[in-house]
Amino acid sequence: MSLELTMQGGDVLRPQGLQRGGEIAIAGGVVVEETAGRAVDLSGYLVLPGIIDAHGDGFERHLAPRRGAMKQMAEGVVAAEAELAANGITTAVLAQFYSWEGGLRGPEFAAQVFEGIKAVRGELVTDLMPQLRLEIHMLDDYAALPARIADWQVPYVVFNDHLPHERLAAGKKPPRLTGQALKAGRNPEVHWQMLKDMHARRAEIPAAMDTLCAALSEMGVRLGSHDDHHAEDRSLWRARGVRISEFPETMEAAEAARAGGDHIILGSPNVVRGGSHKGNASAVELIAMGLCDALASDYHYPSPRRAALMLERTGLMDLGAAWRLVSEGPARLLGLDDRGTLEAGKRADIVVLDKQTQRVAATIAGGRVSYMSGEVAGRFMGC
Repeated sequence: MSLELTMQGGDVLRPQGLQRGGEIAIAGGVVVEETAGRAVDLSGYLVLPGIIDAHGDGFERHLAPRRGAMKQMAEGVVAAEAELAANGITTAVLAQFYSWEGGLRGPEFAAQVFEGIKAVRGELVTDLMPQLRLEIHMLDDYAALPARIADWQVPYVVFNDHLPHERLAAGKKPPRLTGQALKAGRNPEVHWQMLKDMHARRAEIPAAMDTLCAALSEMGVRLGSHDDHHAEDRSLWRARGVRISEFPETMEAAEAARAGGDHIILGSPNVVRGGSHKGNASAVELIAMGLCDALASDYHYPSPRRAALMLERTGLMDLGAAWRLVSEGPARLLGLDDRGTLEAGKRADIVVLDKQTQRVAATIAGGRVSYMSGEVAGRFMGC
């Protein structure tokens, strides 16, 4: 059951800016123009659009906290949703690998994850969107993938390439090969041969990828590429209808994405940390140059909120512009025109922050409470 009430006295972030001591009413799961239900005093709090996380794999710790320890995927998805809600996230893209790397990134595990999400997503408050991250050298899987993606109800596919091509071309074993093979449950020599075989077929990738992208586009699946490095990379993906660039590694790739009208997702941990842990382009620098449409959690769910607030605190942009990177921006690139801003008729997706601590006090998704804690709970309950 959705809430029907009017929140008063808080600082409300509307599209036109921050309204201090403002008012916002919700009813029927959406924001409404007139007052509705009873009044709730939110003085001392910030009232912001719910966070839309365009890419995150932090849910893995709930689905497989130890290897082989979690057999009920649905229960893990429920636990992950609780963490998402506690961090103000009202819509979350759950990014799951489909990779030759095996283990938690293997096709078998991916199938279990997608079935788990499908089984419970309709019962949860947070809107969960599964994403399949395909390693492009898995050529033998291409033919069956469109049907599997449709069955799993996956609306978003991203393409990765983590093969160590330089070392393979030189005939050198990549570092950590033995550990990677054992984690995947393979003999190290079998794993090494598999890598060499995939590398040897790399000339087949472009034509096969053209066909797969066309099939997925025909199904209405949203497509993205991961870790673009050169402008040429982005041009090749764009020609296939792949219009989202996730975590471009260089300024060149990000500029090429912007010039081509593509969407750009950056990692919020990169902002919070002050740089990429892999030595790639600084997210803060890219944001300052207007080369970012959305900040994603990547692997750490508290980071979107922290990153947006940090951008405002450091003076790089005002709160409205910073928060758009975690709300309206990701809504647009995901094609979710029913959310992302606090406007009449939009989904009642709201995060309430304590103004002093800037911590999440309450999260409301589609007019339903997904998280609430502390003093603010008493206010909503009329205590």
